[in-house]
Amino acid sequence: MTVDHASGVHLYDPDGNEYLDVYNNVPCVGHAHPHVVEAVHAQMQRVNTNTRYLQPGLVDYAERLLATFPDELGHVMFTCSGSEANDLAMRVAHWHTGGTGVIVTANAYHGVTETVATFSPSLGQHVPLGPHVRLIPAPDPLRLGVSGAEFNAVMRASVQAAVDDLQRHGIAVAALITDCAFSSDGVHPDPTGWLAEAATVVREAGGLYIADEVQPGFGRLGDGWWGFMRHGVIPDIVTMGKPMGNGVPIAAAVFQPELLDSFGARIRYFNTFGGNSVSIAAAQAVFDVIEDEHLIANAQAVGRQIMAGLLSVTANDAAVAEVRGSGLFIGVDLVCDRERWTPDAALASEIVNRLRERRVLISASGVDGNILKIRPPMAFRAGDADRLLSEFDAVCTQLRSEGILH
Repeated sequence: MTVDHASGVHLYDPDGNEYLDVYNNVPCVGHAHPHVVEAVHAQMQRVNTNTRYLQPGLVDYAERLLATFPDELGHVMFTCSGSEANDLAMRVAHWHTGGTGVIVTANAYHGVTETVATFSPSLGQHVPLGPHVRLIPAPDPLRLGVSGAEFNAVMRASVQAAVDDLQRHGIAVAALITDCAFSSDGVHPDPTGWLAEAATVVREAGGLYIADEVQPGFGRLGDGWWGFMRHGVIPDIVTMGKPMGNGVPIAAAVFQPELLDSFGARIRYFNTFGGNSVSIAAAQAVFDVIEDEHLIANAQAVGRQIMAGLLSVTANDAAVAEVRGSGLFIGVDLVCDRERWTPDAALASEIVNRLRERRVLISASGVDGNILKIRPPMAFRAGDADRLLSEFDAVCTQLRSEGILH
């Protein structure tokens, strides 16, 4: 479809046809939110400049943002994109640890700069991983065949194996970096807890733990502001982007301050557009809306509504291996063989396309593209969820009658 304009959780094509947006996490408070639009417009009329000049708005926003983090995280640096934030985080990790080794999950995505692309396996085989990169399995209990304490032990052992292999090849560990919703791996916000153990392994080897909150952050998971909090771990660095400005480019990296003592004194870093006046105004307005409209609580309530509805609709479908998620970040795992949990990307594509024909937009994720990804703006309300579930039910009924879903 061609997008002409948008409002709230709705997109419109040039002919005025409306589509329900159940995929776009960038405009987290809703497309064209009037408070964000007005804040950007007002700031554009005053001044838009970079952080070489003192600006109270920049300081106010930095303090407001940092107040959402544990006390250990107390320094923020602004960039334009999550890719840049992860690039900066890795530069600091390299400088602080003296290492270059990076550990990521099997189908992770962390950005598109040359450095970050080397540890973003989801970009595909034509973007080769660096020799300094080691992969651990996606945190997928279904396919690992373990749960509870055994799952934690398997994940911890996989991180330890990655550390050992790096060291065996003479590569010192710089960081473990994870997307706390594991979106590209197939949406795995649960189980929680194992990341704390993984971070311990990496720190014992001299590395850092970096929480990539570009996708799960700002309350999308419906349980506090940041995904790492659900795991009971305090990262060394946290990165964020995408929804931060509701589509206006702004991102950031938040650090434990001691990491920047030497880096700040010896390394020249400046980002011309990072933290510019207009982007900060947008970010401040997004923060206002999240708080004023109680969007974190909304993400929790509406997410539970969607999860319950999906489980009800698919209760008798063997092709649905699992419905999982947290808040407004939900995955539906589709398989064609429940004994081996063989991914069914064709079925996922069929459902995505048929929903689009009914003017409901979702997507698919995972290394095999078999995970339906439901990730609407956080302004998604109960009535929107009702419509999604009704259309999803209609598509499933149609597919069952054709013998495609069973």
